[in-house]
Amino acid sequence: MAKILVVEDEPSMRMGLVDNLEFEGYEVDYADNGKLGLQKILEGNFDLVILDVMLPGMSGFDVCKTARSKGVKTPIILLTAKGEEIDKVLGLELGADDYITKPFSLRELLARIKAIMRRSERSGDSTSDTTATSIGKLNLNFETYNAETEGEAVSLSYKEFEILKYLYEHKNNTVSRDQLLNGIWGEDVFTTSRTIDNFILKLRQKIEQDPNHPKIILTVHGIGYKLIS
Repeated sequence: MAKILVVEDEPSMRMGLVDNLEFEGYEVDYADNGKLGLQKILEGNFDLVILDVMLPGMSGFDVCKTARSKGVKTPIILLTAKGEEIDKVLGLELGADDYITKPFSLRELLARIKAIMRRSERSGDSTSDTTATSIGKLNLNFETYNAETEGEAVSLSYKEFEILKYLYEHKNNTVSRDQLLNGIWGEDVFTTSRTIDNFILKLRQKIEQDPNHPKIILTVHGIGYKLIS
């Protein structure tokens, strides 16, 4: 039985989610504020977290960012009452796997949950030799999500690691923007190719000797990107 954590401060929304998810056969725990939610994420063994953005004490964005910085890989769906693109992009950059804007239907939420869990299972079944490697200026460990250059720690977001790992697994081959979007976020997450371009710009700043003239992450015009090993 899959175990889900609901982090939501509004009582009727929280208990509605808990009751409906339990009815669907999930084991459900909950928290009513960000700090307690983060504590449960770090201590628990959940298959998925549903995390409200607007929380007392600690925002959902901060909870997500902190959890990812501590190596938590549990899929996270953000709940937000805001529709602005900047909020959605920020959530994805901080490591969320998906977002859903209130008000939403239970059917839509359940579809997102099932899609993410299927993707998580496929990812868990795959094997890779990319645990530790060097790319450009960076020495990386994809298992611990650590990066450094010349002994100094370098900060990469959870999604920056995921994109870099995907490119490395397909090194010397052209990867389209759609491949990256589907490979990192899945087909059911609604984001744009511009999001990928923004991530690539940030990665080049940390990897390339001269980000304005990249030699490691190359742009394949009209298609996507290629990582040269």
